[in-house]
Amino acid sequence: MKKWLRADAVAGCFPAYSEGNSIVILDPDNHDHELLRTHWLRQQRPMPDGKPQLCLSDFIAPKESGQLDYIGAFAVTTGHGIDTHIKAFEDAHDDYQAILLKALADRFAESFAEHLHRRVRTEFWGYAANELLSTEELIREKYRGIRPAPGYPACPDHREKGSLWALLDVEAATGISLTESLAMWPTASVSGFYFAHPDARYFTLGQIGKDQLTSYSALRNEAVDESARWLSPILE
Repeated sequence: MKKWLRADAVAGCFPAYSEGNSIVILDPDNHDHELLRTHWLRQQRPMPDGKPQLCLSDFIAPKESGQLDYIGAFAVTTGHGIDTHIKAFEDAHDDYQAILLKALADRFAESFAEHLHRRVRTEFWGYAANELLSTEELIREKYRGIRPAPGYPACPDHREKGSLWALLDVEAATGISLTESLAMWPTASVSGFYFAHPDARYFTLGQIGKDQLTSYSALRNEAVDESARWLSPILE
């Protein structure tokens, strides 16, 4: 049987606390040692019915709560090994097979990410050890917890992929690299953070104002223009 796809994954769970719109990630072996800080953005548009304006840091307990909380991180790929075959198809002017192989690799990567998340919930982190969900319930994401990815609606700054790569040494563990624009290579790859809070949910950030842009650039210790360059699609 031909082996056209190779799957690789890495995941980890780290003690953490929130500090405003930031999440401070700690050394699992020394909770007094800060590994790094991740910075997030908050919804600014008025919300209906008094609903809160969300930030992903809301799903991690603040330090003053006295509660030890955790955040997870992961990266998976099923894209290694397909480039040679795609080139062969394209050289033979067989675009259909090339597109099909790319699509299969992408679907396998998403499926692998979903499978790993389930094992994290029920085994490795184990916060939902008794989870018993049907296939339909899994498809409808009825489980506890989310796995948002940098660059997606709740966290549009792709640069937080750098935090993932630093935490997990992703490239060494999986061979997934980041381009200059922070796209993942191989492209059939999925990465993100795990949040286990019972109320954690996906949301769309929407547009932000100059006030939040300024405070965000201060958190990242960079020029406002640099923050604006990365966040231009969501700026008012």
